[in-house]
Amino acid sequence: MFDIESPTDNSPERRDHIVQTLENAFYPLMAAAPGAFRGKFRKMAADPFAFYRGSACLYYADVINLEDPWVDQRTSRVWIQGDLHAENFGTYMNSAGRLVFDVNDFDEAYLGHYTWDLLRFVASVALLGWQKALSDDDISALVARYVNAYTDQVRIFAKHDNDDEFSLRLGNTEGTVHDVLQRARLNSRFRMLQSMTTLHGYEPFFRAGPGVRRLGQEEYDRVAAAFENYLETIPEDQRYEPLAYRIKDIVGKSGFGIGSAGLPAYNVLIEGPTEAWENDFVLSMKQGNIAAPSRVVTDRHIMEHFHHHGHRTAVSQRALQAHADPLLGHTEVNGEGFVVSELSPYVHDLEWDDLTEPDDMAPVLDYLGRATAKAHCVSDAHADETLVRGETEDAIAAVLGGKEHEFVDWCTRFAHRYAGQVRADHALFVDAFRNNAFSGVRSSNSG
Repeated sequence: MFDIESPTDNSPERRDHIVQTLENAFYPLMAAAPGAFRGKFRKMAADPFAFYRGSACLYYADVINLEDPWVDQRTSRVWIQGDLHAENFGTYMNSAGRLVFDVNDFDEAYLGHYTWDLLRFVASVALLGWQKALSDDDISALVARYVNAYTDQVRIFAKHDNDDEFSLRLGNTEGTVHDVLQRARLNSRFRMLQSMTTLHGYEPFFRAGPGVRRLGQEEYDRVAAAFENYLETIPEDQRYEPLAYRIKDIVGKSGFGIGSAGLPAYNVLIEGPTEAWENDFVLSMKQGNIAAPSRVVTDRHIMEHFHHHGHRTAVSQRALQAHADPLLGHTEVNGEGFVVSELSPYVHDLEWDDLTEPDDMAPVLDYLGRATAKAHCVSDAHADETLVRGETEDAIAAVLGGKEHEFVDWCTRFAHRYAGQVRADHALFVDAFRNNAFSGVRSSNSG
């Protein structure tokens, strides 16, 4: 059982645990697309941080057994992003037309301990810091900067009822985060459409290219019917005129990141709010995956609240973002749940390659701590009261109860301890993968 005080485990039993956990989590998708999972695992083998990004299920198998003195009945059921790490932040255009810097990627979002998001994030900071050869003292200071920003923002929300209004924007950010927003601002829907579509006569269609698959008529019609059902899931106050949803083209899509290997997906080109070509929308329709936290949260009432994982993803994103994508919704294809959202040109991810010094990283972590607090605290305004009761910020502030310094110390000790375990786990994973221990991803010539 994982514990903050226990030594790093690099035993054969830990290697077997890694193999079993990953196979249990991914076997259905491995069986459906073994090649995609070999690609996923090779990306995870690149370095400890890449392994950490792709192994959220292992993290939850560990933290579910961790003694957590910072939650009670109320704060153990909070909307969480579910896979919070240093690379899951970036920009989006909200429904009010503002560029916002925020948590992104809601594939693993669920309900659970608010601390699970924080601990997953600070361990990622420790991993990044180690890979950048930062000292343990510098890493500790960076973790503290993030956690202190989080607790400070929670206190502000508890005192002032403005969590819905708070966001990180061009007008209230500086430095790296401001630059990310400015770069997103320079993006263009026109350029995105030029790169993804081509004209046949006067009608646009998706370009051929890597990861793009033309559909047969039967599959095309099936996805088009699923799209019509999706329209009913868009909140009425978010809907455009019917013209906007006229389908122009549909293609199959593959080639997503580490977390989405093997998940069926489609891109749908629709008219958009006007008949002008440069206002067309591209939507992603992607099969929802089983959220990693749902593998350890045993409350059946939570999962029974959702029709399927596409529905769960859409509901979670609406909860965690104050002004979510107005095109966000869900549907079913062949009985499987899919989440639908816009492929926006205004998405720009935070990148860490040029952030190499602690003094450069610290103000960024301050923003990320506040963005995390906003995601947790705004979620209660958009949640079903049977899932989340009361004000999340009040509940978290009450649990912390003036012991924020102790909380920072607990998070810091976890960050160092778990980052060390991840580095050991990465080596064990690479050894297991090289030696064909994962039955579901063996290549045909592996024997």
